[in-house]
Amino acid sequence: MSRVPPQPQQASSPSAAAPLPFSATYFGANGWLLQIAGLRVLVDPWLVGSLVFPPGPWLFQGELAAPWPIPEQLDLLLLTQGLPDHCHPPTLERLDRGLPVVGSAQAAAKVRALGFERVEALSPGHCTALATPGGEPLRIEATAGAPVPMVENGYLLSHSSASLYLEPHGFLAGVEQLPPRRLDAVITPVVDLGLPLAGAFVKGRSVLPELLERFQPHTVLASTSGGEVRYSGLLSRILWQRGSVAAAAAGCRLIDPIPGQPITLARPG
Repeated sequence: MSRVPPQPQQASSPSAAAPLPFSATYFGANGWLLQIAGLRVLVDPWLVGSLVFPPGPWLFQGELAAPWPIPEQLDLLLLTQGLPDHCHPPTLERLDRGLPVVGSAQAAAKVRALGFERVEALSPGHCTALATPGGEPLRIEATAGAPVPMVENGYLLSHSSASLYLEPHGFLAGVEQLPPRRLDAVITPVVDLGLPLAGAFVKGRSVLPELLERFQPHTVLASTSGGEVRYSGLLSRILWQRGSVAAAAAGCRLIDPIPGQPITLARPG
């Protein structure tokens, strides 16, 4: 089965004065392609092959409905975690080893082992900048993310043309590290997912009210639990979910993205 490119899904009509495109395309699970500040940023991609957690498929396996084409003309690979559903080896094998990578310490170690040449490990509270065609750099700040078990990353992307926060497990750094500010978009799970005894490891439903209060985002994009994916294995049978996209949408301007369909993001007014 091949993917058919769909028509753009718009969050709002972009202003005629907007200098740069700002969009997000969802691939399911944790994967996104961001177009921001004139750059193309690939986030946590799972585009081809199976997703398997050690020790093997009997524990947990995911299968895509169909493989995704590998995006072209990428400027950055941005990785939040070193786990296979964020740092997916079969997908990473398909990417140019010269592509710049910014990731958590665990993710950076994984991509270096695969031969990537331009890798920057970013710890929570630290930031880096990426040159853009317009001259003004895109600022990338790592924030404290999920402890799985090491503390992984969320990211705040900032530029005069756009601002976005993303974290795939619903873990939000404290205000001393990540103070309140108004953002254009937030990418977050909006449901809680967990396992018996272990509790919730994705806390989207729980964190959403705090995200809305702290960032007052123009648009919220639901992530992590979506996409055309079939799961199997022991963990998939005992996984529980609390909340729903419909319930989350009642409290904010939320988009449940259609995989593969670009969402045009724009600032109000």
